[in-house]
Amino acid sequence: MSMSDISTALERSRNEIFRMLQVLEEMRYISRDASGGYSLTNRLFALSMHQPPVRDLLSLAFPVMQKLADDVGQSCHIAVASGAEMVVVARVEAPGLLGFAVRVGYRRPLNVSASGLTLLAFEPEARRSQMLDEIELLDGKFDRAALITQLDDIVAEGHVARESRMINGILDISAPILAAGEARAALTIPYVSGASAKMDADRTTEFIRRAALEISHALQGTRIE
Repeated sequence: MSMSDISTALERSRNEIFRMLQVLEEMRYISRDASGGYSLTNRLFALSMHQPPVRDLLSLAFPVMQKLADDVGQSCHIAVASGAEMVVVARVEAPGLLGFAVRVGYRRPLNVSASGLTLLAFEPEARRSQMLDEIELLDGKFDRAALITQLDDIVAEGHVARESRMINGILDISAPILAAGEARAALTIPYVSGASAKMDADRTTEFIRRAALEISHALQGTRIE
């Protein structure tokens, strides 16, 4: 957006926002292109990735994710909750030619993605209710009662496995990474079937659940029996 666009959208004069934009640009939170338009940089995202909870999660998860990708022959990624959305914070690509990888930084509403549903399902009731309130602010049209029923079914099943709403032919399989009674993250495989697939979806689900459990135990300093 240009300075004029921002001024109009915020209903503030150009003089009021000029200094703010200048400081944000100097601190590299925004950047300006050749036409004078401003856009967000990834600085906030990069800062969040260095926070201890995310940093510790990723340091523990990467070796497990690499082994998972090698074992099942599919890519995998980790997503965490950010307000009413999920955001991908790490990924490991498939070792062979077969696989579909999701880029780091990819975001989607919690209630419309496999990772988001996993994060919602395995939160304590009070936290889940708060997250649903945030979703409602963004999308007041969703059926809250139906979604809660769906989340309870996911908890009973222990994972999510559903056809992707974005890409035909992809089965999103997601399992929770848990610590201290809450979902810290979701470990997800965008499963690609076909003659070249190393194993079927059911077997892949077993592997991803085991990997998510291994990361969960590592976060809590315990071992899998």
